[in-house]
Amino acid sequence: MENTVLKEGNMDKYINQAKTLLEALPYIQQFNNKIVVIKYGGSAMIDEDLKKSVIKDITMMKMVGMKPVVVHGGGKKISETLAKMGKESVFLDGLRVTDDETMEIAEMVLSGNINKGIVQMFHEQGIPAVGISGKDANTIIAEKKMPEGKDIGWVGEIQKVNPELMLTLMEEGFVPVIAPIATDEHHHTYNINADYVASAVGVALKAEKVVYLTDVEGVLRNINDPDSVLSRIAVEDVDRLIDNKVIQGGMIPKLQNCKKSILEGVNRVHILDGRQEHCLLLELFTNSGIGTMIYKSEE
Repeated sequence: MENTVLKEGNMDKYINQAKTLLEALPYIQQFNNKIVVIKYGGSAMIDEDLKKSVIKDITMMKMVGMKPVVVHGGGKKISETLAKMGKESVFLDGLRVTDDETMEIAEMVLSGNINKGIVQMFHEQGIPAVGISGKDANTIIAEKKMPEGKDIGWVGEIQKVNPELMLTLMEEGFVPVIAPIATDEHHHTYNINADYVASAVGVALKAEKVVYLTDVEGVLRNINDPDSVLSRIAVEDVDRLIDNKVIQGGMIPKLQNCKKSILEGVNRVHILDGRQEHCLLLELFTNSGIGTMIYKSEE
């Protein structure tokens, strides 16, 4: 009997655990049956412990009634695979120049190795998942992206997202896991930046939230101070923060993408540090959160 009774010395620990569960309760109620799109990338896709942490977080979200959709990247793995094959990765303005051979390898890595690996991790947690790309059921229709009129190969820009397959999978209890590969109306294959895919998917699904896992603490007021995270940014303030150079570098297109998502119907967008264990649960189910949330000021 002794092992089944809470010992007095441990009582505070168990009370704190109960309080944590109670703190999560209103968020669980609020997000029940709501769609949340998670852009899975960065260190959280490479470090084995972080991989398990992210998948367990999404499993928890699913088990308490949320409808998670995962959109993954994989640029580092593509570069590693190209290097093994003796092919150099070439970038122009941050975009991978994608010739025929690079496109073939990118699709193999994204739709094959990475996508099915994520699906397997969900199955290990007892969660049914289905891996697809934008090519399946014409889920994502793209066209050639021409930055400043430059042809960088098979890099796509999203024209339309057809949500029917994703909605069907969720209705049947599956977690859709989406590789950022698409086709155009002539059936040419394109590689698309996963951030843009997550945003467009979130809009098409009328998602409650889009969450980006990154390798930064969030949006920083001072880029040299990791403790200067802006926990909340009204969508109306994004342009002002960019103009005042509070938001700089690679965070500019990410915030512009967040703004676009909200203006087109997503309720809230979160930018989280995927290097933080259980970052999704800490942000979504606690009062304080740990990253940056972008929202409409009237809310």
